[in-house]
Amino acid sequence: MTTTTMKENTQRENRVDLVEAELETLYQVSQILSRSLNLQDTLQEVLKVLNDSGRLRTGMVSLLDEESGELMVSALHDDEKPLAKNVRYRPGEGIVGLIMARAASLVVQRISDEPRFLGRLGVYDTSLPFIGVPIHIGKNEPVGVITAQPPNAEQLREQVRFMEMVANLIGQTVRLARAVEDEKRVLEAERDKLWREVKHEHGFDSIVGHTPVMRRVFEQVRQVAKWNTTVLIRGESGTGKELIANAIHYNSTRAGSPFVKLNCAALPDNLLESELFGHEKGAFTGAVSQRKGRFEQADGGTIFLDEIGEISAAFQAKLLRVLQEGEFERVGGLKTLKVDVRVIAATNRDLEAEVEAGDFREDLYYRLNVMPINMPALRERVEDIPDLANFLVDKVSRQQDRPLAIMDSAIRLLMRYEWPGNVRELENTLERAAIMSEDGTIDRDVIGLTGLEDKLLPGDAPPARKIDFTNPNLDERERVIAALEEAGWVQAKAARLLDMTPRQIAYRIQTLGIQVRQI
Repeated sequence: MTTTTMKENTQRENRVDLVEAELETLYQVSQILSRSLNLQDTLQEVLKVLNDSGRLRTGMVSLLDEESGELMVSALHDDEKPLAKNVRYRPGEGIVGLIMARAASLVVQRISDEPRFLGRLGVYDTSLPFIGVPIHIGKNEPVGVITAQPPNAEQLREQVRFMEMVANLIGQTVRLARAVEDEKRVLEAERDKLWREVKHEHGFDSIVGHTPVMRRVFEQVRQVAKWNTTVLIRGESGTGKELIANAIHYNSTRAGSPFVKLNCAALPDNLLESELFGHEKGAFTGAVSQRKGRFEQADGGTIFLDEIGEISAAFQAKLLRVLQEGEFERVGGLKTLKVDVRVIAATNRDLEAEVEAGDFREDLYYRLNVMPINMPALRERVEDIPDLANFLVDKVSRQQDRPLAIMDSAIRLLMRYEWPGNVRELENTLERAAIMSEDGTIDRDVIGLTGLEDKLLPGDAPPARKIDFTNPNLDERERVIAALEEAGWVQAKAARLLDMTPRQIAYRIQTLGIQVRQI
């Protein structure tokens, strides 16, 4: 074998060794870059791998600060010097800035011979070569620069090619990290927007009422929201107990934590236990996986147990333990779990009578009844009906995406009804009225189409409000209807209220298309 052949074989073997070493290093780099999106820590590890492989030392990565347009040193590997803070390069400034401005790789045979080298970090060996490579994301402008020093001036072209491959891998990680950061900012902005909407929707603005009894409720809610006290909201169905629970949670220190709701009357005992406490895999037929219950989901926040008076005596004992100790076991589980949950309960039942009859545990009653809030029936706050009606009509208007208006004549009719279904019935009535109104105006005639008028008991109705017939906001038809209602639909009496003759009011009734009621 000739000397030339031996030399060629040696070069070929060295070439193979070099390629294998490059591939091994690139593999390690790719593994590091796929582990985390914390850019600084990840880049620091990449530079350490390049150093430990013996190929490149004193590596540095500088990334573009999008706000200032300058390169900021993001990672540096040097055994003796930590990463310098706030070291920046303007495009074109020094070797690093030049690489960024030209968007091309640069090789310096020996740093001491390069007048553009700034040496701000004080870590480079000026007797060694220096390589800098731009970091690209696809074919776009570079987003940074990676630089390092080879241990010698041999095979610099291969070292540049290798660094360009590393730069490509880093570029993909930078792209992904920035995309995730952009998405995070969008999600945070959306979260903050939704949070403001939820806070507004479930705050005090969503609870309408100015009567003394409602002002007392508002004051109780404001006070109890400050603390972690258990609350029992009492009142008839449809009085807005869930709205009060929402207001307490979203105005409390737990507002940023989960708010979990459950209607206890909707489930039998066996399902209620699994729903509240969760279950382990295989605990019962159909339990194909472990499942967290509502108490676990609400950890750190609030749980709202509606219709608490409907739970059985057997389940009351299980609920009492979690209320007292904050402890429970999942169905089929042996591990005791502990949670920090504020409990708000609601009921429309007479719990005192049920305790007396032995149907509701006395100890559970006292555990729940720490801070009672009594929601008044709508018939007990008739003066709130005008404000409620306007609020609910606005709500229906948004749902139907069209303008709606409710007239005084409709409100006066609403105030004559006793509302056994409370606010929920009022809302349903107004939604039906909106459906029946072709032009979006809800007056007495439209309310009559809902069937409400057939349920009125005139002798038991609350007194109607006195009407100012000179009010310029009342149109002619409203004014005549108001007078007729106040006069009990006696036309002669209504004529006197309007300073008209009976013939004049009869003419108005006919021309305005008013349907005369028989009271």
